[in-house]
Amino acid sequence: MIQLQLYSTSHCHLCEEAENILEIIGKQHDISWTTIEITEDANLYEKYSLIIPVVKRKNYNTELVWPFAINDIEKLIDLK
Repeated sequence: MIQLQLYSTSHCHLCEEAENILEIIGKQHDISWTTIEITEDANLYEKYSLIIPVVKRKNYNTELVWPFAINDIEKLIDLK
């Protein structure tokens, strides 16, 4: 199973769109993701506050910064 992280914050409509994309992809591919609330960590907030949502593939440390689409995430999870 491919593990992703979604860096996000509450009341972020773009983050909600990103989660919807992940849900669609999750029906077609063997993935799981954890949503990480960036406001709970000062370092994460500093790093991601202006660029969220961000999807990160954990074992490759590869990130996608918004805007991204289904095909972008499919490329991310297809890394060998």
